[in-house]
Amino acid sequence: MSVKIRLRRDGAKKRPFYHVVAADSRRARDGRYIEQLGYYNPIVAADTESIVVLKEDRVRYWLSVGAQPSDTAAALLKRQGLMERSKPRAVKAAPVVATEATAMAEPLAETAEPAPADSVAEDAPEASAE
Repeated sequence: MSVKIRLRRDGAKKRPFYHVVAADSRRARDGRYIEQLGYYNPIVAADTESIVVLKEDRVRYWLSVGAQPSDTAAALLKRQGLMERSKPRAVKAAPVVATEATAMAEPLAETAEPAPADSVAEDAPEASAE
């Protein structure tokens, strides 16, 4: 069972309110969860910031046992100082896949002898002789 730390939406239409929960990744967004870890209210008075309240010890526990936060939950946890900012992961280069054409051309390129530079000049017709 893989556990995710994610947001569970509550509230009225166009008035969201979210509970931060630890849930089985196979469950629905608003479905059954393992533990409620806090809440997030993005809609508050214009003069105050959005409200985030988390049970820090429980969040740290779930992270220590391998729970993976969703992107939004990770941003909330970073803002609260519960997760260190992760370094951008290095992008691995795609493996080079040899097609039949390149596989056939490689042995030919290895066995073909390069033409000497003198013979190329001798075989070429002289354009300035006219």
